[in-house]
Amino acid sequence: MFELRVRRKFSAAHAITMAGQVETLHGHDWRVSVRVRGERLDSDGLLCDFHALECAVDEVIALLHNRSLNATPPFDRVNPTAELVARHIGDALVPRMPVGARLHSVMVGEAPGCDAVYRPGGRA
Repeated sequence: MFELRVRRKFSAAHAITMAGQVETLHGHDWRVSVRVRGERLDSDGLLCDFHALECAVDEVIALLHNRSLNATPPFDRVNPTAELVARHIGDALVPRMPVGARLHSVMVGEAPGCDAVYRPGGRA
């Protein structure tokens, strides 16, 4: 099994609802870590091209960058928690995965030491 990880950042604001209370809109420099896995390497000895993976992640997070998540689909209808941001990024990445790579996890951090991890299909 081989695993690659790319890390990216984007800036966005959100105001989540907790126990019926909407918090004040505030911003974060969100940190995103995407891990992909695969069983085989290609003829060049690569699971996939790091650049292709970075481009896929950049494509997804560009739609969130410098925005209020509460006004950005799907978060105009869904509570923009770190957990749901991680799931959204993961779900958007699946069809963009480079050949040979399978999405393993997306970790999103909105504050130092505070990370949410999404694993498609409930993998441990």
